[in-house]
Amino acid sequence: MHLGENCVEETYYEILSVKEDASYEKIRNSYRSAILHSHPDKINSSRCSSDEKFLKIQKAWEVLSDAELRVVYDNGLRCSRQDGITADEISIEDMSVEINGEGGIIMELFYQCRCGDYFSVDSTELETMGFGLLRDGDCVLVRRLGAFVASVVLPCGSCSLKTRVLVDSDMKIPL
Repeated sequence: MHLGENCVEETYYEILSVKEDASYEKIRNSYRSAILHSHPDKINSSRCSSDEKFLKIQKAWEVLSDAELRVVYDNGLRCSRQDGITADEISIEDMSVEINGEGGIIMELFYQCRCGDYFSVDSTELETMGFGLLRDGDCVLVRRLGAFVASVVLPCGSCSLKTRVLVDSDMKIPL
């Protein structure tokens, strides 16, 4: 599933036939069963479709078995399901950074909305979503977990608009 798009594709949970709040043990048991029943050497169907299914199961297990990757994936699922009008789709590089707090511990990213107010998120909120901000000289380094595109949906401080912020890879934002 490509995060950030509204597409009708199976989630990793659906691929492994588990609920989204399933424990690690349930996910592992379901993975073992699915992989056993879909291994290309054990199936007499067309080689392409069995290989594709096998690879989907492998990828689902790779993400859902890793606690950090699962948090990032779950956040992406939540963002893709949120209702509301999305004003823009921006890159995290398009946002401005403001350093607050003693010693510059808390950093806030913001982007101006059409109404004049801002879409904003601070470094502590981003941490809970699986992203880290580190000050690196005259830049802020944005780190994310996982090997796939991730996004965060932010509401405006005043109006009902939302924006989707894409984080494509580790990047730097100038101060």
